[in-house]
Amino acid sequence: MTSGWRYRIASVGGTIGLVVTAVVAANHPAVQSLLRSVPVIGGLPLDPAGGMELAFEAATTVLVALAVLTPLFKPRPRRILDTASLAAERTLLATVTLAAVGYFDYTYRLPRATLLFTTAFLLATLPVLFVTIRRRPREKGGRTILVGDDPVAMADILDVIEGTVVGYVSPPGTTRELDVATDPGAQTALGLTDGGGRIAELPSLGGLSRLGEVLVEHDVDTVALAFSEPDRAEFFGALDTCFDHGVAAKVHRKHADSVLTSGFGQDELVDVELEPWDPQDHLLKRAFDIVFAGVGLLVLSPVMLGIAAAIKLEDGGSVLYEQERTAAFGDTFDVYKFRSMHETDADDTEPVSDDGNDRITRVGRFIRRTHLDETPQLWSILVGDMSVVGPRAAWTGEETHLEAETEDWRKRWFVKPGLTGLAQINGATSLDPEAKLRYDVEYIRRQSFWFDLKIVVRQVWMVLIDLVRTVAGRPLEDE
Repeated sequence: MTSGWRYRIASVGGTIGLVVTAVVAANHPAVQSLLRSVPVIGGLPLDPAGGMELAFEAATTVLVALAVLTPLFKPRPRRILDTASLAAERTLLATVTLAAVGYFDYTYRLPRATLLFTTAFLLATLPVLFVTIRRRPREKGGRTILVGDDPVAMADILDVIEGTVVGYVSPPGTTRELDVATDPGAQTALGLTDGGGRIAELPSLGGLSRLGEVLVEHDVDTVALAFSEPDRAEFFGALDTCFDHGVAAKVHRKHADSVLTSGFGQDELVDVELEPWDPQDHLLKRAFDIVFAGVGLLVLSPVMLGIAAAIKLEDGGSVLYEQERTAAFGDTFDVYKFRSMHETDADDTEPVSDDGNDRITRVGRFIRRTHLDETPQLWSILVGDMSVVGPRAAWTGEETHLEAETEDWRKRWFVKPGLTGLAQINGATSLDPEAKLRYDVEYIRRQSFWFDLKIVVRQVWMVLIDLVRTVAGRPLEDE
C-alpha cells in the first residue's frame, strides 16, 4: 500500500476538491439554467451565490463532509463494493446533515436546488475517488507481522496463519529470549516443536517504538499479537498503533484472555475489536457527552459551589480529591472528585464498602449517597477523558487487585471509561469484580447511542431517588 499518510492526504484532499467543485458548479449560470429546466427542481428557489457567500457555502459543505466521511480516511483494506457503498451511505448522511443546517436557518445554508445538485455530484464522484485510492485486500491473509514476547503464542500463530509472515516486533530485551527457540533443549522447555525454529528464522524488525514505521515500511495487512504478561503501555500501545494505521489485529484463540475479540467460528486466529463503536454512533456519543457535561456544569454550578464551601468549613482541608485512573487502551488520566474522606488517611488500594467506614466525613457521606461527589467529573467528560456512559474508570492502584482476581479484566479497556454504565445501574461494584466485568463486557458488546440513552435515563432516576431518600430519610450520622 502507499503510506498511511499519503492515503490520508489523497482521501481528504480529494474530498475537499470534489466538494468545492460541486458547490461552485451548482452556482454556475449554465448549471443554474439546466436546473431550471428540470421538473420539480426548477420550481425551487435557486438563489445563486457569489463572493463571500459562495465561500461560506463551500466551507460549510466541506466541514460537514469531512466530519461525516471520517471513517473512510483511514487506510483500511476494503473491497470495491464495500468501499463504494460506504462512500454513498456517508454522502447521503452528509446531505441530511446539511439539510438540518438549513432547517436551523444558518445564514449561509445551501439552497435546496444547490443541495440536490451537490448531492448528486458527490454520489457520482466520491465512491469513484475512494475506490481508486483504496487499499486492496490481499488474498490468503496478506502480509503479517508478529508482535509480542511469547514464543509459545508465536509458534501457535505460525502453525495456523495464512499468507506471508514478514518478521516480528518485540519489546526491548526479548529478542534473545525468542532466538533461544532454535535450540532443541530450549524448544522442549518451552513446549515448542517445529514452530520454535520458524520463529528464529523470522527477522527482527525492531522494537515496539518503531511499530508504526514497520507497518508502513513493510506494507503490513495484519498484526498477530503474542504477548505473555504484557505491560499495559506496550500491549495497548500496539493496539492503538494498529487502529491508527488501519491494520487488522488478531490473536490466537488460546491466548485471548486479555483482549476483546469478535467472531465465534472455528478459526484459530480471531479478530481483536479495535473499534467496537459504529462511527456514526461514535459521533452522536461525543456530541451527547459535550452537551450533557456542558449543561450539567452550568446547572449544577451553584450546588457545586455550596458543596465546596461545606467541605472547606467542615475541616478546612482541600475541596477536590485527585486520583489517577485507567482510560481506554490502558492509558491513564487524572480524575477529580469532591473530597469525601479525611486527608490524613492514606489511600487503600483494596476496594472497601462505605458502610461503617469511619474515614468518610459528614459532608462526604451526604455527597456520596447523593452521588454529588462525582460532579467534577463532568469536566473530564467535557474535555474527552471520559464519556457519560462506559465502564467505570478504576483507580490504577486498585487495578492490580482487580486483575489478580479477574484475569479478563483488561477487556474493559477497549472503550472510553464512563461516569455511569451498565454495571453501575445494576449495582455491581469493584467489591465483586466478576459481576462488574460481566456487565461491562456486555455493555461493550451491545453499546450504541440509544442503549446509552436508556442507561442515562435509568441512572438519573436512581440518583433522584437516592437524593429524595437522603434528604427525607434517616439522619446521616445513623448510617
